Amino acid sequence: MGLLVLVCGALCYAGFLAAFTYLVGFVGDFAVPRTVSSGPLVPAGTALAVDLALLAAFGLQHSLMARQGFKRGWIRLVPPALERSVYVLASSLALALLFWGWRPLPAPVWNLTAPGARWAMEGVFWLGWVMVLVSTFHLSHGGLFGLSQAWRRFRGQPERELSFRTPGLYRLVRHPLMLGFLLAFWATPSMDAGHLLLASGMTLYILVGTHFEEKDLRRTLGPDYEAYRREVPMLLPLPRRRK
Repeated sequence: MGLLVLVCGALCYAGFLAAFTYLVGFVGDFAVPRTVSSGPLVPAGTALAVDLALLAAFGLQHSLMARQGFKRGWIRLVPPALERSVYVLASSLALALLFWGWRPLPAPVWNLTAPGARWAMEGVFWLGWVMVLVSTFHLSHGGLFGLSQAWRRFRGQPERELSFRTPGLYRLVRHPLMLGFLLAFWATPSMDAGHLLLASGMTLYILVGTHFEEKDLRRTLGPDYEAYRREVPMLLPLPRRRK
């Protein structure tokens, strides 16, 4: 059983790597067959309805499966060591559905022509993705994507208890991973209506999802997290006035 869990965990992680790599090209409009600005053209009303449905499907899956109440019921159907891996796989499939079904809205919103401005936007775009990856390693990359749980199940080791830490970027903002996504989604030298819709929809999801995640963290970590919230901003690394 332990070997099966390990293989399943590894396959789910491979699915995440494929989806994440495609997401970079999809948002950046390069290197992949379909991007946020390329694909089958349909009437604007149809494209808007389809894209909103895809964003809603991703947001509901990603947020619902992350809630503690859902997890408690879900581990009755799957081994606890695979709970995170299945979540990662479901999120990857939801992204794949978005990639496949997305319909462009090519109406231009802005187009920077100055070389310096374009390079600056592209630099922020890549900075966002670097922040996303670095943030996962600041805590536990393997634990975040289910690899550590599957490995410990394979080795017959008990689950580790959660400990509260604030390494690296987590000393600047409470959710650097989400800040990285926001930078990556919005930083583009050429914004069209479809890209604006994607960035806006993902921003709304991040704000709503982060709200519920914070409630879970406050309930789980208690006074330590409350003190952390008072000292460190949620998304924007701005200094706070001490009371």
